[in-house]
Amino acid sequence: MSTPPRGGTWSARACPVRPLNDRCLAPYPEGWLALTAEGFVRITDDDQWLIGPVVLPEERDVERNDGPDRPRGPALHASPDGRFAAIVSDYGQYGTVVDLDEWVTVRHLDRDWNDNEWTRFPFAFLDEEKFVAATDWNRLDVFESATGRLLTERTTTREDNPEHYLGYFLGALHPSPSGRALLTDGWAWHPVGIPLVIDCAAWLAGDRHAPEHGRHLADRDDVWDTPIAWLDEHTVALQGPDGVDLREAATGRRTGMFAGPAGRMWAHDGLLYVAAEAGLEVWDPAEGARIELLEGFTPIAHNDGTFAELRNDQLRTWTTAR
Repeated sequence: MSTPPRGGTWSARACPVRPLNDRCLAPYPEGWLALTAEGFVRITDDDQWLIGPVVLPEERDVERNDGPDRPRGPALHASPDGRFAAIVSDYGQYGTVVDLDEWVTVRHLDRDWNDNEWTRFPFAFLDEEKFVAATDWNRLDVFESATGRLLTERTTTREDNPEHYLGYFLGALHPSPSGRALLTDGWAWHPVGIPLVIDCAAWLAGDRHAPEHGRHLADRDDVWDTPIAWLDEHTVALQGPDGVDLREAATGRRTGMFAGPAGRMWAHDGLLYVAAEAGLEVWDPAEGARIELLEGFTPIAHNDGTFAELRNDQLRTWTTAR
């Protein structure tokens, strides 16, 4: 394995925890939370233990349209304080939010069946107290984490409120670093990939239909459901088949583009980190250049500069020096 020129800290230990897939490891206070066949498992630097079993939502067997091979399966999300966890079915219909402290189900989620095989389940924890989730193919809502109470009641159907109808298939949700904005990687007919930025601050302050009037960042032809990262509060990095497109979140203006990155992507301290085939790549967006390669290291989760890989009954992490 190569050693990064800027340094960084490596850690490795035995850890016989096997997430259900590479979307089932999430940041957790002082460690990681995994979803395994046995249930939720908490992982720290020196131990791991089963929190409890969980029943995954059972998907309906519906006809799925022809398209790219997107594997339907569970994805895990955890709240910043570690109290709540959500299991949602990417490319599926259902999800469940659980209070890990009280060990109760907070909310069952359902986004309807309409073309959901084309996008990951739209879900994100906004902070320790609220989460946002799709409640239809074209609708998002915010809920109180402790109770599951709906906080964003409104009418959005074409028949009853055409002015605020959204003809858009919602995709994966990406909160900005402050949580004031929310980006969704969805699409609209015919189809066209359209990253959409929603003003969460305005929405929660009383602009009831902010989600229905989000800002289009770009028309991406037939490209969506690709790696996306907020480079900072004002800039979004959109990965596509030809590389990375940098866009100003407030206007959609392109501020840069460069070829090369291909793989799951995170941002930290002004750099992009890409889990590529050869290992973890580090890219400098300002230069459009790869500045490091950590060969053989394929992380599946990131937490504030620490990247985690669970493979062959071993937990390996690398923490940046920045």
